[in-house]
Amino acid sequence: MKKIAVILSGCGVYDGAEIYESVLTLLQLNERGVEYQCMAPNIEQMHVVNHLTGEVAEGESRNVLVEAARLARGEIIDLAIADASEYDALIIPGGFGAAKNLSDFAVKGPECQVNKDVLAFTQAIHQTGKPVGLICIAPAMTPLIFGEGATCTIGNDADTAAAIEAMGGKHQDCGVSEIVVDQQRKVVTTPAYMLAGSISEAASGIRKLVDHVIDMA
Repeated sequence: MKKIAVILSGCGVYDGAEIYESVLTLLQLNERGVEYQCMAPNIEQMHVVNHLTGEVAEGESRNVLVEAARLARGEIIDLAIADASEYDALIIPGGFGAAKNLSDFAVKGPECQVNKDVLAFTQAIHQTGKPVGLICIAPAMTPLIFGEGATCTIGNDADTAAAIEAMGGKHQDCGVSEIVVDQQRKVVTTPAYMLAGSISEAASGIRKLVDHVIDMA
């Protein structure tokens, strides 16, 4: 049975992993009969956002791994101890956590860096020829992980696309129900909630991404 790693970035669209995107990913993996393991970096979140008001909760701090454990029903491991050789592929759902916790793209744009554990694990998967799927805003990390010329999509947001190009990536506009595949690098991306107006719209592209990653693995 294939086993796929899923890196989560917390819990909640504004400061962690997008919950619907994460659950849709896990559901599709399960429905395809694929084993998965959730993991997250054991670090503090950039900040905590009150999802009722959209405001930053001053004085609050939360841990990415602890928060992601909510999403994974406790079945999660510290990314730092994950062994890439045990997995056939990797998928990273979106949510602002990908741009705030897995990287600092939300703050620094094209000058951003990827968290060292995220970078090491993802590159270890990639360097052994295994596929990687990135959802929503997570593809903004593509050029930093996979190198210059790597092709991806975040939908059609001009500013984000320009930042990806500035980092050396190639951005391709894409509809919400479609995927973009960099065949050479085995990188699959889809816009999800960068464009989705509903959970079913997000699901349409995520299902295709998960299926393609499984088939490439």
